[in-house]
Amino acid sequence: MNEMTSVAVIGLGAMGVRFAGRFLDAGHEVIVWNRTPEKAAELVSRGASAAASPAEAARNAEAVVTVVSDPEALRAVTEGPDGIAAGANASTTVIEMSTVGLRAVRRLETALPAGVGLLDAPVLGSLSEAESGTLLVFVGGPRRLAERWIPLFGTLGSAIVSGPLGSGAAAKLVANATLVGTLTLLGETIALADRLGLGRRLTMDILALTPLGLASKRRREQLETGNFPLRFRLALARKDAELIREAAEAAHAETRVLEAAATWFADAEEAGLGDRDYSEILRLITRESSAFGPD
Repeated sequence: MNEMTSVAVIGLGAMGVRFAGRFLDAGHEVIVWNRTPEKAAELVSRGASAAASPAEAARNAEAVVTVVSDPEALRAVTEGPDGIAAGANASTTVIEMSTVGLRAVRRLETALPAGVGLLDAPVLGSLSEAESGTLLVFVGGPRRLAERWIPLFGTLGSAIVSGPLGSGAAAKLVANATLVGTLTLLGETIALADRLGLGRRLTMDILALTPLGLASKRRREQLETGNFPLRFRLALARKDAELIREAAEAAHAETRVLEAAATWFADAEEAGLGDRDYSEILRLITRESSAFGPD
């Protein structure tokens, strides 16, 4: 896609604003909309145009990218008289890039007018990967349509065409299941070591030699300093854990470990950690055990 393309970005949270910025840097015509218009100001100063509604953005764009927090937010920007569905037509491709699960993708499919193209393309990676253009995009939908937009995805990172519509969402849930499961297992393992009287330094040295080695290496400094920089809000991780549970239930897959992991994230959000980084789950899991054992 060498020629300039008109791309609307709906949702200017931490990821959406970075997507729009990279599209601008690549030379595309970018239209933006956000529930709080102030978030569009910096992008407008760089050359983007602000739409009055998602419907208006869709009327003026070839591709409409949605980057919102959850299924409810997706419905709010796609349905109704001001929603994307009201402005999209047969020349529009809607590209759903949020993590909202399969049910939301299917609802979006039924909400759009006949002839509107639809891809589900959630991403693996966080803020630093979004800024550097090294995200992994899981693309679900008709292959010809997916291949048409591969160059656009290339401005964000690399893309894998996962299969038919919904397979992008499925791939993202599988990927995030490993995050949810690994982080809670790491926390429980550290808590066990604390209770058994092992010092944290020795525990982390031991874990570095196990299948948890990469996770423990990445989190060691955070645990030692108590500083957990915000990369991925815990509330969103809890939402993803619930989406994983729903998908597993619908597919009749038995996921006992992931069910247990999800309860940790629910407890963490109830404890007021929802707006902090999801790795704060380690602090919650180890909070009562950390007094045990020498450093």
